[in-house]
Amino acid sequence: MPDATALDQATAMIEKAWGRPIEALESIAVRSPSDDPPLRSAMHIRASLVVTDNAVTVHQDRLHALTQPDRLPALYDLERITESAADLRVAQAESRTSLQAISHVIEAREGAATAVRAPAARLAQAAVARSGQAPHLLGQAADQPAPSAVSSPSVGALGPHR
Repeated sequence: MPDATALDQATAMIEKAWGRPIEALESIAVRSPSDDPPLRSAMHIRASLVVTDNAVTVHQDRLHALTQPDRLPALYDLERITESAADLRVAQAESRTSLQAISHVIEAREGAATAVRAPAARLAQAAVARSGQAPHLLGQAADQPAPSAVSSPSVGALGPHR
């Protein structure tokens, strides 16, 4: 089996992240896009990857046809070979960019899921951090500010200045 295409890699990444086959995920993304925005984004990127993957295949086939081992390319073919090679590189770069975008969407989804699961723990940590900043003295009301740690002599105690 030849190397997996970018489309195959994207499909595998999406199926692994959502734990369902791509056909089911496609119907979910179309039927109720507001339920899972990251899924909608990943499927949208994958749809553009279908086009890019087809372009990669076309450019590869064109290069293979122009550079057959038993054929000596004509002078005008050299220009077509160069253009096809450049187009292939662009299409492959677009494919890699799409794969990276899908991985970023998946990472953002996982990060958001982690943030949703632990808000109580974060709130507790913030409360502990705030309470440690200004300790209250025993017998002092909670709504009164704590006295400052450094006290300076009052202005009246210094006496008159000339």
